[in-house]
Amino acid sequence: MSFGQFLSILAARKWVALSVLGVTVLLALAISFLLPAQYTAEASVVVDFKPDPVASILAPGMASPAFMATQVDIIQSERVARRVVRNLKLAENPQVRQQWQDDMAGEGDIETWLVALFQKKMDVRPSRESSVITVTYKAPDPNFAAAVANAFVQAYLETSLELRVNPAKQYTNFFDVRAKEARDVLEAAQAKLSAFQKESGIIASDERFDDETQRLNELTSQSVLLQTMASEASSRQAQAGRGAGDRLQEVLTNPLIAGLKADLSRSEARLQELSSRLGDRNPQVVELKSSIESLRDRIQVETQKVTGGLGVSNAIAKQRESEVRAALEQQRAKVLRLKTIRDQGAVLMRDVESAQLAYQAVTARFNQSSLESQATQSNVNVLTAATPPIEPSFPKIPLNVALALFVGSFLAIGSALVLELANRRVRGPQDIAFSIGSPLLGVLPGPDSSLKKKSALDMQRRVLGRLGGPSKAA
Repeated sequence: MSFGQFLSILAARKWVALSVLGVTVLLALAISFLLPAQYTAEASVVVDFKPDPVASILAPGMASPAFMATQVDIIQSERVARRVVRNLKLAENPQVRQQWQDDMAGEGDIETWLVALFQKKMDVRPSRESSVITVTYKAPDPNFAAAVANAFVQAYLETSLELRVNPAKQYTNFFDVRAKEARDVLEAAQAKLSAFQKESGIIASDERFDDETQRLNELTSQSVLLQTMASEASSRQAQAGRGAGDRLQEVLTNPLIAGLKADLSRSEARLQELSSRLGDRNPQVVELKSSIESLRDRIQVETQKVTGGLGVSNAIAKQRESEVRAALEQQRAKVLRLKTIRDQGAVLMRDVESAQLAYQAVTARFNQSSLESQATQSNVNVLTAATPPIEPSFPKIPLNVALALFVGSFLAIGSALVLELANRRVRGPQDIAFSIGSPLLGVLPGPDSSLKKKSALDMQRRVLGRLGGPSKAA
């Protein structure tokens, strides 16, 4: 179907199309005037992502879209709706109870019925690029619509505060019990440490252990020194026992023995001189030999005294070495015992420190949850309170008329086309060509055609011209 055919059909069926369009518009107007007016009240809240205005710390996860979706679900929840019913005391309103009786015949719960009714007429829209949530409610009464919208906002604020405070109260009770248990554990650990310190006779300090360790090091040094001295004394005593005592350092450096040896050297020199001059039997020579023997005996006696002193020194050195070694072993055992006690005390001290840290952590959480349980304001604030709307939001007559014109136009065109298809007629040359399936060779003018009138006037002029009469057309 060409556009020309479409226009010819509309022209032929114009009264039908206009009738359908008029009926549609009149029906839309009638329905718009008959439907009860609905008023939409709107209130908005803003969700603060920083619940602590002093610290201004952004709570993790609150800025996510899921958090805003959760807030929308909370507003639309049955818990908030029931709070609205209780705050407005609608269950006690006689008119509301009568409506419930008429609608539900007294079956079920009036609060449940009101909750379902509220959820049908309420709409919650979160903003896409901000933390603002808009709550709208529709009702025939503008004042009631505004009151319910504000009641939903207030119920949402109270519910949000409860959702924040109630878990904090439960956590407070939980951490209170845990704090008492942690305190008992800490007191038990401290008592055990105190008893151990009292039993061991020490305090939890490393000073005594350091002093005893220093004394152990000193005894070790003394023991090494005495071992060296005892070994040297034993070597000298052994040397003296093998007949080499006169070559000992103590003997060589002894002034008495050195003096006796000097006298012996002078006597031997004089003996040699007298022997060569007076002979061996001279009384002076004999006397001098006797004196030399006395000197040698005395040197030997003094040497034996000195070497005998080496034995005494060796015995004393060994005795001192034994005493120092015994003291060293005793000190080593004491240090080992102190180390064991210190290790045990360190374990008990770590138990006390662990119990102290656990108690501090639990106490901190208890204080935090206790403060949160005493909160009186949530992170949601009212941005705009609902006011009674002046104009109804439904029905909108201009919009309904526009929609009726749009829909009626389609219905009018459809009706004209349906009637034309049901009773097909020839509206132009194209319809004939389409019906016979062959092209047209020409079109004859109709009786009212302007072409036919023009041809008749031309023929009349030609006839009158031949007869010589006046031309009427002139």
